[in-house]
Amino acid sequence: MIQPIRTALLILVLCACWSPGPAAAQARPIVTRSPDGVITIRAVRIQEPIRLDGRLDERVYGEETPFVDFIQQEPREGSPATEKTEAWIFFDDRNIYISARCWDSQPEREIANEMRRDSNNIIQNESFTIIFDSFHDRRNGVFFQTNALGALRDASSTDERSQNTDWNAVWDVRTQRSSDGWTVEFVIPFRSLRYGPGREQTWGINLRRIIGWKSEWVYLSPPPAYLGMPGILAVSKAATLVGLEVPPSRPALELKPYLNFGVRTDLAAREPFRNDAAKQFGGDLKYSITKGLTLDLTYNTDFAQVEDDTQQVNLTRFNLQFPERREFFLEGQGMFAFGGGGFGASNNTPVLFFSRRIGLNNGRPVPIVGGGRLTGQVGPYSVGLLNIHSEADVASASKATNFSVLRLKRNVLRRSNIGLLYTRRMETGEGAVGPGDTFGVDGLYSLSTSLNVNGYFAGTTGSTMESRKENRSHQLAFDYTADRYGFQAQQVVVGRNFNPQVGFLRRTDFRRQFVQARFSPRPSSGHWKGIRRFVYQANVEHIENNDGRLDFREQEAQFLIEQVNGDGLNVDFTRDYEFIPRAFEIARGVSVPVGGYSYNNLLTSYTLGTRRFLSGSVSFQQGQLYGGTKRSVGLSGGRLELSSQLALEPSVSINWVRLPFGDFTQTVITERTTYTVSPRMFVSALTQYASSSRAFSVNARLRWEYRPLSELFVVYSDGRDTTPNGFPQLVNRAFIVKINKLFRL
Repeated sequence: MIQPIRTALLILVLCACWSPGPAAAQARPIVTRSPDGVITIRAVRIQEPIRLDGRLDERVYGEETPFVDFIQQEPREGSPATEKTEAWIFFDDRNIYISARCWDSQPEREIANEMRRDSNNIIQNESFTIIFDSFHDRRNGVFFQTNALGALRDASSTDERSQNTDWNAVWDVRTQRSSDGWTVEFVIPFRSLRYGPGREQTWGINLRRIIGWKSEWVYLSPPPAYLGMPGILAVSKAATLVGLEVPPSRPALELKPYLNFGVRTDLAAREPFRNDAAKQFGGDLKYSITKGLTLDLTYNTDFAQVEDDTQQVNLTRFNLQFPERREFFLEGQGMFAFGGGGFGASNNTPVLFFSRRIGLNNGRPVPIVGGGRLTGQVGPYSVGLLNIHSEADVASASKATNFSVLRLKRNVLRRSNIGLLYTRRMETGEGAVGPGDTFGVDGLYSLSTSLNVNGYFAGTTGSTMESRKENRSHQLAFDYTADRYGFQAQQVVVGRNFNPQVGFLRRTDFRRQFVQARFSPRPSSGHWKGIRRFVYQANVEHIENNDGRLDFREQEAQFLIEQVNGDGLNVDFTRDYEFIPRAFEIARGVSVPVGGYSYNNLLTSYTLGTRRFLSGSVSFQQGQLYGGTKRSVGLSGGRLELSSQLALEPSVSINWVRLPFGDFTQTVITERTTYTVSPRMFVSALTQYASSSRAFSVNARLRWEYRPLSELFVVYSDGRDTTPNGFPQLVNRAFIVKINKLFRL
């Protein structure tokens, strides 16, 4: 009896004297969930850096408890994930590490067919994504994504709505596949991220795993299903990351000089030349004034490596808007967005700042001398300043011009903001016209991720000004987007002389009203197996000029079936009326005269999901156009997977138009062939033919990121005119080699 008592007393004494060591001190909960569902994660400091190989064989993985409770966003919102995922977050004095073990019951069915950097196809693969809200403002973020092949994709997001997938940072990732699934290790240097002051940090964070072969999307902190794939941007729904200690703040300087050389031919220039050999150098500088504010400077800016614009069919009297592709203008792009955008396919909402107005004119590049950009956050304010100067250029008929942009935005309430925008375009030198200024004030009132009201008021000045009222524009838009129901309404007014000279304006002198309603039920899986949801949608658009004349009216009804496997069926009927105030040439030798035209169209399309060997959307359209008929067939977003490294991406649009004043056929054919050598090296060739311009072109590129954000480009382009009989006639040709190198000081 005495011996057991002595043993018990000895144990009590030892327990009282025992002090937990470092390992025990770290045995705090890694994940906590509050009663209202708020998730908090604790990052773990490590003494030795993770060896980046994707194997998860370091001792720390056995010592630290992973977090495993991932929850479905799709296909069964709120249900536990059907495949187990284990994840860890570590950090040291230089980097933050995110690792995951993605268990899979049927790894042979995993979808992994894309290695090209920043490809959208990565989303539909077996993938893992991290998003950081490093200022913890529950509005903005940066995300990093990979798939089972180790591809790299990164992006920045603004106000949980828009994302810039061309934003790039210095980071790395490795993956390994096995009979149990796949594993992944990310390493992201702290100096690649922006965050607030202080050593101890609290960030927002979310993790998403896509189980591609099941079309299942699971999150650490799931956003609502109605947000769909962009739900990863909803950082207001993200978890909270605590325990993170960042290195002491110090000014960071990055230099990225470049050198290019090559041979060019341009027989369509005002002063034609052939086999002109030239070399050029320049570069960019990035200086982090604070952790939230960054200055970018550029000198002799060059975009020789940028792929050609993809051709589009245009059967309207309006200009097409092509996306920005140039790296310098893509970074911080979301900061300069204004007005919240519009609703509806026509998207007539003015764009007050459109960066393609800088360095491009009449479809030709204009030499950029240099400039600077200041972007970032100062307390509750987001700041964007831009000034660029371009040279006079004979080939594009451009005068030397200075472009200035100021953007200021302040966060108010929990999810709302107000802001202002000012732009100026000012020609310099002989024959220069007066400056063109644009002023704008905008605001967003956001009650939740599903309910937003935004608007703006803007005005312009310039040599064409007749009255202040005619130089104004304003918009008010209401957007309710839930899973089962949706409703949008918009009114936008553009004065007769409103002219944002550093923006894009598709239509002038109009008042637009737009209303759209949606009902999208999710059927029970027992009755409609394989169907994610049905979508019934209808909208009305009404546009008249400021004198009250009806210029355009559209009534549209749409029915969609979204399938779990990524396939979809779309049936779209439109009834239109359009008034043509001035005759315009719709095709060579065919002009549409002044008058009012009514026409109906029926569009049917079927989308094959990216998990298939052949994916893309096939469409057929039948209807009327300007008093005649139009039939169209098309393939868009096509992708033929030949291997995990080789893919063909065809796109075809053929339009047969029969009008009372002439018949014609418009055809656009594009095909991109891509061979990915590694996640940081690929070769692609874009071949295009457009019957409207009778142009045939080839643009081939090798991109090798030999070190993070240090690149070698080899580019060959060839443009030809197919009008003459016989072999297409050469118009322009170029062979360019460009190399740049990133120095981080």
